[in-house]
Amino acid sequence: MRVENLTYDNMFTETDSPTVSMEPISEKKPHEREDQQQKHPLAFLNKTVYPYDALNNRSATTSPLGNHSVYLNQPRSQQQDQPHPVRLQSSHAMKRHVDISSLPPNHPLASIPHSPSSQALYQQQQASRLQYYHTRPPVYVARPSFGLKDFELLDTLGTGTFGRVYLTKFKSTNKYYAMKVLKKSEVVRLKQVEHLLSEKQILASVRFPFVVDLYDDVNLYMLLEYVVGGELFSHLRRAGRFTNDMTRFYASEIVLAIEYLHSKDIIYRDLKPENLLIDHQGHIKITDFGFAKTVVDRTWTLCGTPEYLAPEIIQSKGHGKAVDWWALGILIFEMLAGYPPFFDDNSFGIYEKILAGKVQFPAHFDPLAKDLLKRLLVGDRSKRLGNLKGGSEDVKRHKWFRGVDWIGLLEKNVRAPIIPPYHHPGDTSNFEKYPETVETDRNAPVGEDPYKDLFTEFSYS
Repeated sequence: MRVENLTYDNMFTETDSPTVSMEPISEKKPHEREDQQQKHPLAFLNKTVYPYDALNNRSATTSPLGNHSVYLNQPRSQQQDQPHPVRLQSSHAMKRHVDISSLPPNHPLASIPHSPSSQALYQQQQASRLQYYHTRPPVYVARPSFGLKDFELLDTLGTGTFGRVYLTKFKSTNKYYAMKVLKKSEVVRLKQVEHLLSEKQILASVRFPFVVDLYDDVNLYMLLEYVVGGELFSHLRRAGRFTNDMTRFYASEIVLAIEYLHSKDIIYRDLKPENLLIDHQGHIKITDFGFAKTVVDRTWTLCGTPEYLAPEIIQSKGHGKAVDWWALGILIFEMLAGYPPFFDDNSFGIYEKILAGKVQFPAHFDPLAKDLLKRLLVGDRSKRLGNLKGGSEDVKRHKWFRGVDWIGLLEKNVRAPIIPPYHHPGDTSNFEKYPETVETDRNAPVGEDPYKDLFTEFSYS
């Protein structure tokens, strides 16, 4: 197949009925994803399943289109179904004689459009407040005066190609953090040194997590904030699919995150439910910046998760910020349907379908959501929403996002649809349990470090 000859004509088709059966299949694990499988005790919506059993198994794979590799995380299993009582509430009707401008951001009436006389002032105020969040400097952390001995490594929160993420406690303060432990030999073997150094630099340049770095003769360490609510992927798999309102809430926060990163010329390149954590208030936290990169124009690296790759990445035409808006479209579809729009039993089949570009929408999709997806999942990046002259504002002004309080979301004044249950700051009940193995090298003996010169940006423990 000559990928350069594929076109995007007649990309979208609508079905009168859902494209897959919505009945659960108990004897299989249809929601598990090869690059990462998750679980969480939340089951308050009708279940749905991936249309193909092939989605049950994904692993690190080499692209058949070239010599580049797509590195994926190790699989995870699901948890038992348990109900969760929290639902997203719909907005109330507008009432007479109410001063909307005086309402708090999370008030149901705060989403009512302003009158023409106040609209310009309102937009100016929003732009000013967004500018504050985009321009405030990052919190730089000095070289740590502590070492690994000052931390107690507890449960495993996740596993990946290069190592593990642990819940860890700082002994002197009893505060909890997530410690990313990467095996140097694997990072070097898989030629990911540049990606790792880029991840550290990007995390230090944005005002997101609290980051310090440590390393020893065997492993590299990054200390991040611990996000107690687990992954969005686990919540989605337990629910089957999200409602239109729930999906809009999470998509809105992701739009703000993408907008912020792009303002710093950072493309994320690995947007998916597995890389979105839920904090104790139910808001989104983006994690895993391993494929993120500072790019002013274009880059050519083939990386990411197959189902979320934009056409220009697969075709090696060079890609930029537009790939994150494509991935947003894939994510919105998956949240609404319970499965991604492009799937197959192997990576090459997925790539073919992405390049063919035909999307079948289940019958329950909101018409405005379908319209948004048709504008995001455009093969020609020059015509893709988010990559046009208006940038992220074009996305935020789409009718599907009508009524969203962007500043209220940014300041976390809007109640989230899911409030994760937890009993204490170090609670790991929202994460899967992982067996400990000798591969973690937690007590590896000190020896000569053959990779020392490759990781000079990391401090000694």
